[in-house]
Amino acid sequence: MKRNILLNPGPATTTDTVKQALVVPDICPREEEFGELTQSVLKKLAEVVNGQSTHSTVIFAGSGTAGVEAALSSIVPESGKILILDNGAYGKRAETIVRAYKISHRTIRIEWGNFPEISQIETVIKEEPKLTHFFFVHHETTTGMLNPLTEMLELCKKYELDSIVDAMSSYAGLPIDLQKQPIDYLISSSNKCIQGMAGISFVIANKEKLKLTSNLQVRNLYLNLWGNHIHIEQTGQFQFTPPVQIVYSLNQSLDEFFKETQSVRTARYIKSYETLLEGIEQTGLDMLLPKSQHSKLLTAIVEPKSTKYNFKEMHDHFYENNVTIYPGKGAKKDTFRIANIGAIDYNDMKVFNELMLEYFHEIKS
Repeated sequence: MKRNILLNPGPATTTDTVKQALVVPDICPREEEFGELTQSVLKKLAEVVNGQSTHSTVIFAGSGTAGVEAALSSIVPESGKILILDNGAYGKRAETIVRAYKISHRTIRIEWGNFPEISQIETVIKEEPKLTHFFFVHHETTTGMLNPLTEMLELCKKYELDSIVDAMSSYAGLPIDLQKQPIDYLISSSNKCIQGMAGISFVIANKEKLKLTSNLQVRNLYLNLWGNHIHIEQTGQFQFTPPVQIVYSLNQSLDEFFKETQSVRTARYIKSYETLLEGIEQTGLDMLLPKSQHSKLLTAIVEPKSTKYNFKEMHDHFYENNVTIYPGKGAKKDTFRIANIGAIDYNDMKVFNELMLEYFHEIKS
């Protein structure tokens, strides 16, 4: 099977065994056999972040945004108010969602590429005594920034706010322990660092907090968090038709995660990141963020000012060699972005480095 090196921030490169897991006999998703598979997947998803004893996984057919919308629309009461940190496209998207549902909110806007200051966030919280929830992105792939998870969770504890964390691009890539980092609602999807196929999103929700949402006014049906949770708890089945093959594939990717282990996967990703930095240095390009703010899962590289540079031409140069790169997304400087997640390693980053050096040598000559 042809192998492409995907350096976009998901869907990521997958193993052949994850792809092959898609090829299964046709089965009705209402069969007991598929229900048992689903229950196993839900437990494994929580186990990745050590949440199996305190959290339940609610699963949806849909991209990561479906999971974010499910959480935001399902858990904030009519009398509640949510604080949103917007320092990238995905914080901004969360604001778009709560506006669509007319949910009371306050947004902290930070220029995309600037690091959030805890003191500024705390000042806003003090100004808003009616706040009940705090939404923020852990790894903001707009810039490759790793937002200060621990410090923001401490604010939630101090001011009794329920935490809603978009961990789309950090879950299974970086260590998260829900017993040490008590996130109330963690959101991710099947096609990022867990290295599965696109098509599933999920919310790993604190059991006690989730149960409290059962009495809230329902804002939607398909994405209602409690409705989907209680249905699968009572029947062992998805409430609505699931992407059957994607569930089988996700199960395989979870098994491969536990075989590799979190520490080994993170180390593999970091070695790929360090290899990428070597190429950036050799090419003479600048990075958008200081290294101290890097997620080490995605790096935003400032586009050169050369009149010969053209992102599409560079993209095509890589694509012809089975490597996919990604454009920027509205940060404070124009960038292109390189992710180092998925079933790749430092040898793949060496391939990227060689192609990058080749391209920039050509436009400088």
